[in-house]
Formats: sequence, structure tokens, C-alpha cells
Amino acid sequence: MQALDHARYLALREGAHVLEADGTGDKVLRLRDGSMLKLFRRKRLITSAAWYPYARRFADNCTTLAERAIPCPRVLQVYRIAEIARDAVHYEPLPGKTLRQLLDDADSNDDLRRQLGAFIAQLHDKGVYFRSAHLGNVVLTPEGQLGLIDIADMRTFRRPLRKAQRLRNFKHMLRYQEDRAWLLASDAFASAYLAAQQVCSSSELSAALS
Repeated sequence: MQALDHARYLALREGAHVLEADGTGDKVLRLRDGSMLKLFRRKRLITSAAWYPYARRFADNCTTLAERAIPCPRVLQVYRIAEIARDAVHYEPLPGKTLRQLLDDADSNDDLRRQLGAFIAQLHDKGVYFRSAHLGNVVLTPEGQLGLIDIADMRTFRRPLRKAQRLRNFKHMLRYQEDRAWLLASDAFASAYLAAQQVCSSSELSAALS
């Protein structure tokens, strides 16, 4: 993690477009060159982020996903900005549109559901447990592949996920009403997932999605 002093941070931030912020300050910036700067703050004094910052986790997760041939952002640098008590990751975004941005394209909905079902099965088989799984964090790239963004809250394992982990991950995907309605509008998503894996049964997946 590289130290970034306040003057250099302000120079990097100059002309940036704020994509996300809260009462404590900026969270996600699109810089002048189109790259992204995502800032993290420690919300508690005693937290695992003290020895393993979220910016570092984001970068490490990008490396792991790339090694497993899963499209994701490309990290340029990880910073510690002491003057504003923030850690930051500077990265090139994954090009494309999120699935949430594509929900209104009715002609392709079932195709997208099937593609997503097979993609989630691929993630699970490759040991990826994405706790922030929702349609706003899955991107359809210009090449027609699905990839992941906003991946600080992710765990990876050397082996495929166990059945309990898979079913719990589906619970995460159903937290948002809009996502839930789209995923369950047909059986395309569940059928594609079941066809691409051999761990969960149809009844178990149906129970998890209910």
C-alpha cells in the first residue's frame, strides 16, 4: 500500500466526477482519465480493516478473479491517505453495463437470466463466495461476458463452494426487491444454474429462492 499525501490526492481528484458519497465524504470518483478511485474508511476502531484494509482486499480479490479467468476491474495502485483517514484503490473499471441497467430490455431478459445462472454456477465451482452479489455488481461486457465489480466484500476458496455456502449466497442475491422480482420472473436463472453444477438439487435451490 503506497502512501498518498493530501496535496497529491487533491491533484489526482481535480476534475473528478463524484459517483458516490455519503455524510462522511466521497466514496467513489471517476477521474479525468476515466479511471476510478474508490475510498474506504474504517468505521470502528477495532476492526479487521486495521490489519487488512478493504482497499487491499479489493485489489487482492481482483488478482484472484483474474487468475480464475473471471472479468473484473484492473487495479493500478492501492493508497493510504493519512490526512483524510482513508484507504483507496485506483483502478480501471470493467467496461460494460450492469445487469440492473439492462432490466428494461425485455427481449433479452431470459437470455440474461440463463447467462447469469451459468455464471453464478461458475463462480461457485471456482470457489468464489460473493457476499455483495446483486444485479448492480454484475457487468455484461462488450464481449458478451459477465464479470464482477465492487468486490471488496468477497471471499475465495481453493475448492468449490459447499452446498450450504451456495444456498446462503442465493439469499444474498434476493435481498433487493427489484433483483428478486427479475430473477424469479421465470425459471431461466434457476434452470441454468442447476444445469451448470452438480451440488445443489432442484428442491434445495427452489427453497433457497423462495
